[in-house]
Amino acid sequence: MTSLNSFDVAASIRSASKTVSAVLAAGAVVGAATAAYARFYELNNFGVRQEVLPVLPAGSPDFRVLHISDMHMIPGQKQKTAFMHSLAELQPNLVINTGDNLSHMSGLPALLEALGPLFDFPGVYVPGSNCYFAPVSKNPARYLWKKNTGDEAGTEPRDLLPTQDMHDAFDARGWVGLINRYDTLTINGLRLEFSGVDDPHLNYDQHPGFAPTAFEADKAPSVRLGVCHAPYMRTLERFVDDGAQAIFAGHTHGGQVCLPGGHALRSNCDLPPERARGVSLQGGVPVQVSAGLGTSRYAQVRLFCPPEAVLVTLTSAQK
Repeated sequence: MTSLNSFDVAASIRSASKTVSAVLAAGAVVGAATAAYARFYELNNFGVRQEVLPVLPAGSPDFRVLHISDMHMIPGQKQKTAFMHSLAELQPNLVINTGDNLSHMSGLPALLEALGPLFDFPGVYVPGSNCYFAPVSKNPARYLWKKNTGDEAGTEPRDLLPTQDMHDAFDARGWVGLINRYDTLTINGLRLEFSGVDDPHLNYDQHPGFAPTAFEADKAPSVRLGVCHAPYMRTLERFVDDGAQAIFAGHTHGGQVCLPGGHALRSNCDLPPERARGVSLQGGVPVQVSAGLGTSRYAQVRLFCPPEAVLVTLTSAQK
């Protein structure tokens, strides 16, 4: 039997120690590189996702909806502002803004500057919690172990954002608020019936249903759209029960920190994580969830989940 002397043992320990140190060093380098990528590249890697929803009556012309959400504006975000200005080149028929517009007490001028060219198009909006309350510093990694941070909403003192000033500015440019109310707009011959709610994440939602005339037969084509910030299951189910033909939501940030391929770990609500970005079905009704254009000022990272605006083409169900 071969035995190891003290010198062999010491050499083996030194070799193993060097291997472990090398592995740890390599892990640290990879971790630092990933963090830098998430913070300095992907955070501003803006893009436009395109979707087609066949929800219009037969023979209807296509109708283009620009869905924006979760801007979380703070002063000085020049790249985000430039990207949002470029969205006007898409020439949408309608802009839908699903909230969480601010992430700084002084962010309103920056938000209005970024939205400037989009105000030239008809628009509707609903608020999110970060339209009411300024964010507070917390460990951003809590999103990885908490399925839903809704239990934190309204449980601690937070500075009030200039919500009314923001909504007044939207209204002054012709956008229509859908805060626990329904409304009807006719654009390019299409009658759009809206049902909107205040933020479900704050439990502010009170469903109004659709206008009593929304289901009446008309020569003009029509479509019923549900609009909310946070896509909680109760909210989606109620929209479906009320007769929505498509639903628009934000809030999830697409998971924000995802696995390769954009696989979300959390949705920050009770929506299954695999539905945190893109189009899925709820009771046969398409639900379009935006990954958003920003993040909280205290969690400025994105990984395998770039910021986005979404151009949704509503088209005829029968061509």
